[in-house]
Amino acid sequence: MASVDINGITITYESSGDPAGPAVLLNMGLALQLISWPGEFVDGLAQRGFRVIRYDNRDAGLSSHFDHLGAPNLWLAYLRHLCGWRQSAPYTLNDMAGDALGLLDALGVAAAHVVGVSMGGMVSQIMAARYPARTLSLTSIMSSSGRPGLPGPTPAARRILLRRTASAHHRARVVEQMVDTFRTIGSPAFPTPEHLLRQMAGEAVARNVNGDGVARQLVAIAASGDRSALLHKIRCPALVIHGDADPLVPCACGIDTARQIPGARLELIEGMGHDMPPALVGRLLTLLDQHLRSNMAG
Repeated sequence: MASVDINGITITYESSGDPAGPAVLLNMGLALQLISWPGEFVDGLAQRGFRVIRYDNRDAGLSSHFDHLGAPNLWLAYLRHLCGWRQSAPYTLNDMAGDALGLLDALGVAAAHVVGVSMGGMVSQIMAARYPARTLSLTSIMSSSGRPGLPGPTPAARRILLRRTASAHHRARVVEQMVDTFRTIGSPAFPTPEHLLRQMAGEAVARNVNGDGVARQLVAIAASGDRSALLHKIRCPALVIHGDADPLVPCACGIDTARQIPGARLELIEGMGHDMPPALVGRLLTLLDQHLRSNMAG
């Protein structure tokens, strides 16, 4: 792993695969880190000849954290979201898209296939719309357009989303919270084994899990609002993947995202929740590989 200074902050990243191959930029979701991408998924892309670039978002992992900006009130932010009121935030998804673009600049990558899950899908959508010359293709996984009126999380998933993360000083409690989160939002038809959930949580905590950073990312999502008009501007080839059993970002959000992007292809996966379980990595790799190779002319 390495780090670069971008827009006045430090971004930690890892680049693997063929340095001369087509670049694939992986944008991770809320609260997660570059290590949250399944190893089999990353290795599979690299073995297929791609240069795979993944990184820690701001306020996650080993990248810069914005603790000096304080912790937002999530319940107040959620209330404002429900009422449709304007949100204020320490930063927005546009800023995070700028971080991703800055990383490509730092690595000398002229253009990349952009792939994102959940919040990372939102960042990827913004990149595709605002920086078309830098985006060869878009893959938005378990994400949303942010359009008002779309269904929200289930009560159990909402509880997880708005729950205060335990202090980093209590690592065991943080691990238990993360395992509970993974169980709650995971794929009912493709459950991840318990020992793998604990391994994932333990590795994340060992690097850096910051509850206040998660809250700031969540408010950034809320403050960024409806991206429908932006999605209409996307002209690169787009693939939208969503599970029909997603309790955090319901399937309707993925269907809507595909409708908002001209010419987007939609792939719905039966029994998939809000995760990338081992049993589905092969299928996800196949879908992505087909999408990328069909657009290699970019």
